[in-house]
Amino acid sequence: MTSSASTPAPSAALARDDDNDAIHLSEYFDILLDRKWLVAGVTAVALVIGTAYALLATPIYQSNLLIQVEDSAPDAKNFLGDTANLFDVKTPATGEIQIIRSRLVIGGAIEAKQLYIDAQPRYLPFVGEWLSRRAKGLSSPGFLGMGGYVSGTEAVDIAKLDVPSTLEDQKPFTITALTGGQYTLTHPDLAEPLTGTVGKVLNQQIPEGAITLVVSRLNGKPGAEFLVSRASLLTTTEDIQRRLQLGEQGKQSNVISVSLEDSDRDRLRSTLNEIGAQYVRQNVERKAAEAEKTIEFLDRQLPEFKQQLEDSEDAYARFRNQNGTVAFDEEAKAALTMSVQLQTKLLESQQLRRELLSRFTESNPKVQMIDGQIAAIRHEIEGLETRVSAMPAVQRDALRLERDVRVNGELYKSMLNSSLQLRLVKEGKIGNVRLLDTAIEPKKAVKPQKSLVVALSLVLGLLAGVAFAILRSKLSSGIQNPQEIEERLGLNVYSVVPLALEQETLLEHIAGGAKGVQLLAVTSPESLAIESLRNLRVSLQLTLMETGNNRVLITGATPGVGKSFVSGNFAVIMAQAGKRVLLIDADLRKGHLQKAFGLPRKGGLADVLSGEMTPEQAIHAQVVPNLDVLTTGAYPFNPANMMLSSALGELLDAFSERYDLVVIDSPPVLVAADAAAVAAHAGAVLLVARDNLTQLGELNESVKRLAHAGQQVNGVVFNGMDLSRRHYGSYGYKYGGYRYTEYKYKEAGLASE
Repeated sequence: MTSSASTPAPSAALARDDDNDAIHLSEYFDILLDRKWLVAGVTAVALVIGTAYALLATPIYQSNLLIQVEDSAPDAKNFLGDTANLFDVKTPATGEIQIIRSRLVIGGAIEAKQLYIDAQPRYLPFVGEWLSRRAKGLSSPGFLGMGGYVSGTEAVDIAKLDVPSTLEDQKPFTITALTGGQYTLTHPDLAEPLTGTVGKVLNQQIPEGAITLVVSRLNGKPGAEFLVSRASLLTTTEDIQRRLQLGEQGKQSNVISVSLEDSDRDRLRSTLNEIGAQYVRQNVERKAAEAEKTIEFLDRQLPEFKQQLEDSEDAYARFRNQNGTVAFDEEAKAALTMSVQLQTKLLESQQLRRELLSRFTESNPKVQMIDGQIAAIRHEIEGLETRVSAMPAVQRDALRLERDVRVNGELYKSMLNSSLQLRLVKEGKIGNVRLLDTAIEPKKAVKPQKSLVVALSLVLGLLAGVAFAILRSKLSSGIQNPQEIEERLGLNVYSVVPLALEQETLLEHIAGGAKGVQLLAVTSPESLAIESLRNLRVSLQLTLMETGNNRVLITGATPGVGKSFVSGNFAVIMAQAGKRVLLIDADLRKGHLQKAFGLPRKGGLADVLSGEMTPEQAIHAQVVPNLDVLTTGAYPFNPANMMLSSALGELLDAFSERYDLVVIDSPPVLVAADAAAVAAHAGAVLLVARDNLTQLGELNESVKRLAHAGQQVNGVVFNGMDLSRRHYGSYGYKYGGYRYTEYKYKEAGLASE
C-alpha cells in the first residue's frame, strides 16, 4: 500500500506532463503580450521598409519571344532523300535552347547592340530614380552641397566606347555636362579631365592603351553628371546568359520561349529581338553551309554520271543497230524491273556511304549499317544475275544494256534535281527555325510586386518581432519569477512586493524638497506593496523568536533593488502594529533614508560611533508614532573600519534593550564589506531582489559572502514585480555571474525601483 501511495499513478504523471507543456506554451503567449509594443514596433519598421522598397525600387520589366523549330521533310523520290539529314540542321528543342544560350548567339547580340556599355545619370541616392520616373523636365544638379546628382529627365546615349582591357569591368567614367554641347570625361586612371563635344569622336592615349568615346546624346543642365562603364564581352555575355530564361512551350512542341528581365524597356525589347535575329541567322548560315558542301559533292559527281549515261545509251544504240529490237518475255521484263531497282538502291547506298565517310569513320554505327545494306543488295543482284545468265544471249545482253540506260538516267536526273533544290536552299537563305512572336515593349513591371512585398514585409516583420521579443526575454539575465530563487538557490521568499506606481510621485516630492514623511506606508497604506510588506511581519516574528535577537538587517546584492524602500516602509508598518521600532540607516556610504522622513542627514550613526554625539542626541524620536530613526550622519572617511569596530556591537545591544524591533538598512553586499560586518550583529538577514534586475548569480554570491562572515540569510524580499506582466519567466536560468557596481559617495533619492 505504501508503495502505491508514494508512487504517482501513470495517468497522474501524464497529466502533470501535459500541464507542464501547456504552461510552457502559455509562457510564450505571455511573453508576446508583455512585449506587444516591441512586436508592434518591429512589425511597423519592417512594414515601413517594405513599403519604401515597393515604392522606391527600380521597376523590372519582362518580355519574351517565341521561336519555332520546324521539321524538314526530305524528298523521298530521289536518292538524296536519305542524305537530306546530313545538311538538315534541325535538332531537338533542348539542343536548340543550348544554341540560343551560346556565346555565338548572345555574343553576337551584345556586339550588335553594344550591350557592354552602360550609361545612366548619376541619380540622387535612394530616391533619385523614383523622382526621375515622375519628373517632367531636367533637374538642377546637386544635393546637400554635393554637385552632379540629378533627379529629372536627364539622359545620355553612347554611340561608341572603346577602352583598354584593363579598364573593363572597373570603376565607371564620369561625364559632366557643360554648356554648348560640351562635356568633360573623368576617371581615376586619367591624369586630368578630358573635354569632348557631343556627336564628335573623343580619342585619348593613356599608358594602358587608347580611349575612344562618342556621345550621341546628352540631355542635362551644366553640372549634371552621368556614369558610363565599359564591361568586357565575356562578363556581359555571362550576365545575359544568367538572366535569360528559356523553355519549350508544351511537351515536344518544338516551340521555344525566350524571356528576359530588364529595368530598361526599350533595351529589353531590342536585346531580345536581336538574340532572336542572331539565332535565326546562324541557323540559316549553318544550313546554307551544309547545302554548299553537298552541292560541291554533286558538282563533282554530275559529269561522271552524265558520261556514264551517255556511254550506256551509245552501247544500247549500237546493240539495237546490230540486232534490231528485242522483245522480252514476261520473265525478262520482271528481271529487268528488279535489276533496275536493285542497281538504283545499290548506287544510292554507295553514295550515302561516301557522304557518311566525309563526316564519320568506318567504325561508326551508321556507316556499318549502310555496309550491311550494300552487302544485302549485292547478294540479291548476284541471284538475279544467275537467273539472267540462263536466258538467251541476245535477250540477256539487251536486258543488261537497257538496265544500264534506265539506272544511269534515273540517277543523273535525280542528282540534277537535288543540285537545283540545294542551290535554292543556299541562295534563298531558308532555315528550319522561324520567329513566331517578336519581343514587344512591356507596359507593366513584373518586379517588385508591390502588394506582395508589403504583405511579406508585414508577415516577416511580425515574425521578426515575435522572435526578437522571445529572444530578448530568454536572454534577460534578471530574475522574473520569485520561484526561481527558491528552486535554484534554496532561499525562502518571505514576501513578493508588487511594483508601486505611487512611489514615483513620492520620489518627485522628495526631489522637490517636500517636508514631512514621504513613505508609501504613510501616504498610501492601502497600496498592494504595503500589504505585501505586512505579510513579511509574520515571517520575521517567527524567525526572531528562534534567534532571540530583535535586530533585522535588510540589504541587497547591488544598488537599485529598493532595499531602502523596503526598510523604511517595513519599519513604519511594524510601528503601526504597536511595536516600539528603531530604524537605523547603516549605509554610511550613500544612505538617504532621512529624505523620506524629512530629516537632516547630519547627526547620526557615524557621529555616535565616532563619539561626537550620544545616541539620545542623534536619534530622531517619534518620527512616526512608535518609530524612531537614526540617520547616517556625516559620511565618514573609512566606513568599513567603523562598521568593524566593537562600538557598533555595543550600540546595537543597547538599542535591542530599548526597542521591540531594530531595523537596519545597510549597503549592498557586493559593493561593500559593511553589510557583512553589520550582519554579524543581526538576528535576521533579508536580501532584497529586484524583478528583472537582480541576477541569480548576484544573490548566490551575496549568500556566500554573508556565510563567510558567519551569518546565514534568512529570506528574500522580491521587490518591484510588475503585475501587469503576464510572463514571469521560465526556470531555466543558470547561476551565471554577478555584477560589481560602482558605489560613489553621493546622495541619491529613495527608490523602489
